[in-house]
Amino acid sequence: MWTSKGRLLGLPLTWCPSTLRGKGGDGLFKGLSNKSGLKVIEALLETAAKGQEVRVQNLPFKIKERHSLEYIRQFPHLRCKTNVFSSLLRIRSEASTAIHSFFKNNGFVHIHTPIITSNDCEGAGELFQIEPASRTAEKYENTHFFDVPSFLTVSGQLHLEVMTGAFTQVYTFGPTFRAENSQTRRHLAEFYMVEAELAFTESLKDIMEVMENLFKITTSHILSNCSDDVELFHKYIAPGQKERMEQMLKNSFKVLSYTEAIDILQRSTETFKFEPKWGCDLQTEHENCLVQHCGNIPVFVVNYPYDIKPFYARDNQDHPQHTVAAVDLLVPGIGELCGGSLREERLDQLQSRLKELGRKDTYHWYEELRQFGSVPHGGFGLGFERYLQCILGVENIKDVIPFPRFSHSCLL
Repeated sequence: MWTSKGRLLGLPLTWCPSTLRGKGGDGLFKGLSNKSGLKVIEALLETAAKGQEVRVQNLPFKIKERHSLEYIRQFPHLRCKTNVFSSLLRIRSEASTAIHSFFKNNGFVHIHTPIITSNDCEGAGELFQIEPASRTAEKYENTHFFDVPSFLTVSGQLHLEVMTGAFTQVYTFGPTFRAENSQTRRHLAEFYMVEAELAFTESLKDIMEVMENLFKITTSHILSNCSDDVELFHKYIAPGQKERMEQMLKNSFKVLSYTEAIDILQRSTETFKFEPKWGCDLQTEHENCLVQHCGNIPVFVVNYPYDIKPFYARDNQDHPQHTVAAVDLLVPGIGELCGGSLREERLDQLQSRLKELGRKDTYHWYEELRQFGSVPHGGFGLGFERYLQCILGVENIKDVIPFPRFSHSCLL
C-alpha cells in the first residue's frame, strides 16, 4: 500500500512512497512493498501535493482499470480484494442474515440437515459418492465406510419432512451438491439451498405465499442495508437492474398452470431449440419466454405432469392430463429460482408410486412416516446463488459464490 500524507496514532508523519518503501533500505518501514498490508488506526488524509494521492495496489489487478467478473474469477485467492467481489461478499452475508431472520420471525425452526446421506432425494442420480481416500478396492471389496453407499446431499428436503412430525414449520440453509457435467451460467457442483417445509397445508397457495414473501422481504432488507454495494452492481455490472428489481417488488407474482404455460409457448413467435409440448419439462429458454410474457414479473407455474416430477409430489388424480401439485417460481434473467410441491401424504398413493419406480426398498422409512401417522404438508427449495444472480443482475453463477466448484474446476 502506498499513501501520501497521513497519520498513524503516535506517528505524526508526512508519508510519501519513498518514505514507505525506504531509500536504500532506510525508510520508516524497511522492506514494505506494494503487496504489504497495513492496519490503519486513524484516518488517512489526502494530500494536496501533486503526485502523492492515496493509492492501493493489488496485483494482478491494475488500479485505474475495470476488470470483468470473468477475468477476476481466474484468481479465487485474490478476488476478494477487488471492490466488486468484496461488495458481493458483504451482500451475500447480509442476505444470509435476512433469510434466517425471515424464518425466525415467521415461526420456523432451523434444522441442520446432514451433508452426508444415503438417499437420492431428487432421483436424478447426479450424486457424489463418498468413501475415505485410504480405502482400497483390494482391502475393502464390497464394503462401505457406513455399510451402505453414501453420498453428498442433493437436498435436505426428506430430512425436513421427518421433522414436520415434530414441528409445524422447519427450514434448513446449507450446501448441496450435484454431479452434473455442466458448464452453464446457472449450474454449480456445490451451491447453497434454502429449503422450507410446512405441516398442515393442503394448498400450493400457502407455499407460494412463503416463497413470495421470502423473496420480497429478503430483497428489501438487502436494498436497505447494502445500498452502496448493490448500487455498484446496478451501476457497473447490470445497468437497468435497479428498475427491474423495483418492478418485481411492487407487483404481485403471476400464476400460470403448466398447461397454460405450454399453450403460451406454442403460440409464441419465438424460435425454440427445444419444442414446447405437453409432458416435457420446461427448458431455460421456455422459462425466460414465460417471464417476458408476464411483463418480466416473477411467475409461478403450477400443476406439472405426473411423469416429470419426483415421487414425493402429491398426485392430483386428474384426468386425462395426469398432474401433480408441484410449483416452480420463474424469475427474470434466471428462469427457475424455486421448486416445491405438496408432498404425497397418502400411504397407498406413495406405495404405488415407489413400486412403480422400483424404489420401495430404498424408501421404506419414508413410507413409515405416513404409516405411523402423518399430516398434509409441503415445501420448497430456493437456490441461494441464483437468488443473488437475480437481484444483482450477475450473468454467471460462478461470480456470486466465494469459491466456485464446477465440472473440471476445483481451485484451492
